[in-house]
Amino acid sequence: MKMSKPYFIFCLVLVELLRRQPQLSFVQGQQIYVDNKQLHCDKHPNFTRGFACNGFQSSCQAYLTFRSNPPYDSPAAIGLLLGTQPDLIAQANNVSSFGTIPTDKQILVPIKNCSCSGPYYQYNTSYRLNSTSETYFILANDTYQGLTTCQAMTAQNPYDVRNLMVGQNLEVPLRCACPTSNQVATGVKYLLTFMVTWKDDISSIAELFGLEEQSVLDANELSPDDIIYPFTPILVPLKSKPTSIQRIASPPPAPPPPQSPPAVPAGSGKSKKRWVFVGVAIGAVSLLVLSASSLWFFCGRRRYFHQKAATDPVLPTQAEHFKNPPHSPPKNFISTEGVRYAVESLTMYMFEDLQTATGFFGEANKIKGSVYLGSFRGDEAVVKIMNGDVSGEIDLLKRINHNNIIRLSGFCVHGGNTYLVYEHADNGSISDWLHSNKHQACPPLTWKQRLQVAYDVADALTYLHNYANPPHIHKNLKTSNILLDSNFRAKLSNFGLARKMENGDGGFLQLTRHVVGTQGYMAPEYIENGMVTPKLDVFAFGVVMLELLSGRKAAAEKDGRDREDSLFASIRVVLEGDNVREKLRGFVDPSLGHEYPMDLAYSMAQLAKSCVAHDLNSRPAMPEVFMVLSKILSSSLDWDPSDEVERSESISHTRGR
Repeated sequence: MKMSKPYFIFCLVLVELLRRQPQLSFVQGQQIYVDNKQLHCDKHPNFTRGFACNGFQSSCQAYLTFRSNPPYDSPAAIGLLLGTQPDLIAQANNVSSFGTIPTDKQILVPIKNCSCSGPYYQYNTSYRLNSTSETYFILANDTYQGLTTCQAMTAQNPYDVRNLMVGQNLEVPLRCACPTSNQVATGVKYLLTFMVTWKDDISSIAELFGLEEQSVLDANELSPDDIIYPFTPILVPLKSKPTSIQRIASPPPAPPPPQSPPAVPAGSGKSKKRWVFVGVAIGAVSLLVLSASSLWFFCGRRRYFHQKAATDPVLPTQAEHFKNPPHSPPKNFISTEGVRYAVESLTMYMFEDLQTATGFFGEANKIKGSVYLGSFRGDEAVVKIMNGDVSGEIDLLKRINHNNIIRLSGFCVHGGNTYLVYEHADNGSISDWLHSNKHQACPPLTWKQRLQVAYDVADALTYLHNYANPPHIHKNLKTSNILLDSNFRAKLSNFGLARKMENGDGGFLQLTRHVVGTQGYMAPEYIENGMVTPKLDVFAFGVVMLELLSGRKAAAEKDGRDREDSLFASIRVVLEGDNVREKLRGFVDPSLGHEYPMDLAYSMAQLAKSCVAHDLNSRPAMPEVFMVLSKILSSSLDWDPSDEVERSESISHTRGR
């Protein structure tokens, strides 16, 4: 067919326009999803530095989401951190500018001027370094909750990560974006940077904002089969201004009781591909932790981005970390009348009330030693008899509000003794489940339950080291001090040896001549030199992880003699040399059978090995440990026991050839 000259010229012009404006040729795509690449600070794919400037406008209003956590729990404090006006935050979330927002509530943050800066959209704010522990990685993923990336901060600032100093002012580019021409044509007016949390998927995010799932997929160049990860940003296209997000953050829920078989997640036919894929990311994060641990030696900040909500029935799927109703106290938690959530003031019990509650401290109510079970108006609690000065433990516990730390309800002073009243953990200590015959009639703890325990304790220690006021070192971490509630969620207990972290010229290093502890859990620098640092808890936590993996005691008698065979020394033998897979299989608790993912068990063993490193500078800090464990836990959700059986059969078949 012969084409007229005007029509031919029109076609050439159209082709040239399409070539020069690539966004016109992609009706669906808006921005590339970061896909967890923000964790690799030494790699710099372009999309980790910001959303591309491909919109209809070079500047626009946008929205962010942020989780309220002390000290950033009011519009005034959040506005100061994010560099935006508190009254805009207050108006968007229907609160007062200086009112306290419930902890872990996900809130909207309006951004008036999201603008192109070079090839990327961003909203710039600034941050003054307050601690030697703060790095681009920590600031991006902790302080700013993933609203920026370490790659973007590295590009935006003149300071090398090794040269960061307290007092420096850093530029912080927050991720935002403007709608494309095609999105504007469909009625989209705003883009919201939504931070993915536990159990979230694209469908639930779309439902939260009343959108079609496909519009959110298109905005992030995703397909329905793609994986999204917690603590990563998703762009949500909106046709009108958003209203406050009606949901509160909650932690990964608990696994089912041991008598119930583990549920197979929906879509388990693809589970092998998914957890192995995330397992690769875990290895990369582990390498990052080890390589950067010397820079993250001590954690002195007091900001906490992940306090826990109360009990939940099942393990997390892909992001319900901030989705459940507001915190509710455990059913058996005794609190001051009329102030159920308060921990600042404690109940002063009468001694006669304690006698009545515990059956006059009778043998039938004794749990062990000087610890008794009591019943107060139908609510169970634990009464612990102590002598000496316990004011330090009381002062610490009355300040703490964390779901994975045992709650102190009140106390009584009588006859030279102090009686402390704690919440009751129905299922006793993790030590009982791993090392005694107390629960012999019950099924052993499952892989997911053990991993959940490790995750919960890491969360508690991260809080204790960085966000308690003041921060503390536990100093007595061991499996007998980790209790399990009715949902098999872990609670850290026994703070009698806890020590306040003093930030002096040597960082958080303290020395003591009074070295006390339990064999197998004490770090070498503590035994040899009396050095007390947060890495003391990291070492003990590494031993706890090894106990969860192996079912063995931290230090068991060897050959029937008094010599101790330390668990932390054995893991080095397991993970070094040849036949690592076979040695690890022999190390893992045989009661698990094949009901665990070998690759993820290897990742957990590697993490534990890094925690029990002889050199304290080679151990990761608890925030990094917690982050890696969150990845392992997330990956375990998609694991099906049949995957491991199939894999073992495949390996055996290959070897038989």
